[in-house]
Amino acid sequence: MRQFIDSITTQIIAGVPVQEADARVLADASGNDLFTLFTAASRIKSHFLGSAVHLCSIINAKSGRCPENCAFCAQSAHHATDAPVYPLVDEEKIVANAREAEKNGSHCYGIITSGTSISKGEELERICRAVRRIRQETKIAPSCSLGIIDFPTATALREAGVETYHHNLETARSFFPSICTTHDYEEDMETVRVARRAGLKVCCGGIFGLGESAAQRIEMALTLRELDVDSVPLNFLNPIEGTRLAAADNLTPLECLKTIALYRFILPSKRISVCGGRERNLRDLQSWMFFAGADGTMIGNYLTTIGRPAEQDWQMLNDLGLTVEGCCG
Repeated sequence: MRQFIDSITTQIIAGVPVQEADARVLADASGNDLFTLFTAASRIKSHFLGSAVHLCSIINAKSGRCPENCAFCAQSAHHATDAPVYPLVDEEKIVANAREAEKNGSHCYGIITSGTSISKGEELERICRAVRRIRQETKIAPSCSLGIIDFPTATALREAGVETYHHNLETARSFFPSICTTHDYEEDMETVRVARRAGLKVCCGGIFGLGESAAQRIEMALTLRELDVDSVPLNFLNPIEGTRLAAADNLTPLECLKTIALYRFILPSKRISVCGGRERNLRDLQSWMFFAGADGTMIGNYLTTIGRPAEQDWQMLNDLGLTVEGCCG
């Protein structure tokens, strides 16, 4: 396995993409071979992206009552959870949180809303006004995650100053019907294409630990490569009481790290951030995410769960001797 990993690493650095069959062999790495895999992923990251890392933060700008039935989501109206429920927050709160994110060292700030899509009219206009102010009053790069959007909405966001549109595929096409049945996978794919056509960068990834196979994790990575997204957020399930996956416990720290490494092999030049669920699933190995090929992480709180204090993440980064720069898009 060591020779195989070294051979594939040399191939990728030379600009030859890894093939699905080879990715499946890499996914079988175990024992000491895992550390070889992590070292190789780190080498690939350094070759294409250098050694610096980037930080991003988000605001849950509209929470709960989502009509989609995603099995993992605390905000779905199909689940009975303790997740907060509130309409779109006011412009001042969005801007104030952007200032706080910038203060914490983030270079990218995501405005996230629950629901299938954002309402045109006042909701969209409020977000655009907030984005214009963020552009004027901070140096942070604004992004948005407003669900499934059309070309006019994407264009309005870009003209307001949005740099990146975030829209996750969540999982592989072959596994998606087991997770969500209220919209089609192709609608998510088309949203990514629409955002790109409108001139936005695209941040698109998914969540692991839903019951998907290793082959399906690879399948999603290959789809992201086909879509040529700009950055890839990797989330790991934090089971929420009241959701369909409340009892799921499918991940170990080393399994998470292997997934990060596989995504680096398949998407060698893309920004890869480890986001939701890292505290629960990586535990004492959180700092290893950078060793395994990630070049960014989310700092601060998530949508409905609490992250660890920014000071702890900065201590981790300082202990690793890492330089922080760039943005998640």
